[in-house]
Amino acid sequence: MAVAHILRQKGTSVFTVEPGDSVQTIVDMLARHRIGAVVVVDPAGGIAGIVSERDVVRAMVGDVAGVASMTAKDIMTAKVRTCSPTDSEAELMQMMTESRIRHLPVVANGRVTGMISIGDVVKLRIESMEAEADQMKTYIASAG
Repeated sequence: MAVAHILRQKGTSVFTVEPGDSVQTIVDMLARHRIGAVVVVDPAGGIAGIVSERDVVRAMVGDVAGVASMTAKDIMTAKVRTCSPTDSEAELMQMMTESRIRHLPVVANGRVTGMISIGDVVKLRIESMEAEADQMKTYIASAG
C-alpha cells in the first residue's frame, strides 16, 4: 500500500483545471504551486486529461507564440494512467517507467483522491532502503 502511505505523508491536494482554461492559467498554477502537472476535469468531475510541464513544452514546438491562445484541451494528454490507494511501490515504478510518465492521479471510488509523482516514489524507496539498513544493523549488532 505504497500509495496510501505516500498520501498520508504528503496529503491529498490535487490541482485541477477545466478543458477551456488557458495554457497561461496552467503555467501560472504549475509555477505558483511548484508542481509538475494538473488534472483536467470534465463538467461531471471526472478525469478528462492531464497537463504536465512536458505537454506545455511539446505544444511550444514550432509555435511558441501560438501557445498563448491554446487551452488545456488543446495540449492535454487525454489517455491518463491512474493508480489506486492500494498500489504498491513496485507497481508505481513499473507503471511510470513503462508509460514514461512522472505523475499519476490516484483514483478511489471513481474520484481523484491524490496525485503521486516520481519524486514521491523515489522518496518512499529511499525511506524503505534506510529502514531495511537500520533493521540489518540492529540484527547484526544483536547477533554479535
